[in-house]
Amino acid sequence: MTQSITSSSVNSKAKAVRVPVSNHSKKVVDISPQGKIAVILVRGLARIITPIKDTLIMLRLTRKNFCVVLDNTPSNRGMISKVKDFVAWGEISPDVLDKLVAARGELFQGNLKDSKGLYSYKTFQQNNKHYKPYFRLNPPRGGFDRKGIKAAYSTGGAVGHRGKAINDLLLRMI
Repeated sequence: MTQSITSSSVNSKAKAVRVPVSNHSKKVVDISPQGKIAVILVRGLARIITPIKDTLIMLRLTRKNFCVVLDNTPSNRGMISKVKDFVAWGEISPDVLDKLVAARGELFQGNLKDSKGLYSYKTFQQNNKHYKPYFRLNPPRGGFDRKGIKAAYSTGGAVGHRGKAINDLLLRMI
């Protein structure tokens, strides 16, 4: 069910805009606009459709229990919402980020740019050191939540938006 709304203007040819009225719209996850987001690949890449697999590769989540830390930007949030059924994510606190980098950060040993200076390689920068853009984590001590890796976190599963609870999961996986 939709209703038409016309914008009032001086011009007599106003366009009608369709606005959904029903309450069955998609749920919008409210993530604070500042800070960092930790994303953990919970499910493997077997039998995933190509667009979702490509998005996971762009996020550098190529193996199960890999973690990336991203800036909280609209483009990153859009990619996360596309792969929401395969990853767990939330806002990471600075002290957990420091522990994660200290325990699981691998120093980037290559050059930061190619020989011609045209291409720069993606790295994760913390304390003026360059690390690989992903973290290899162990499976969580005590396992994932009671309903497993196919159910949403809001219903007792492992995947989806965890908010601040991602810090507890990361500490169990370090």
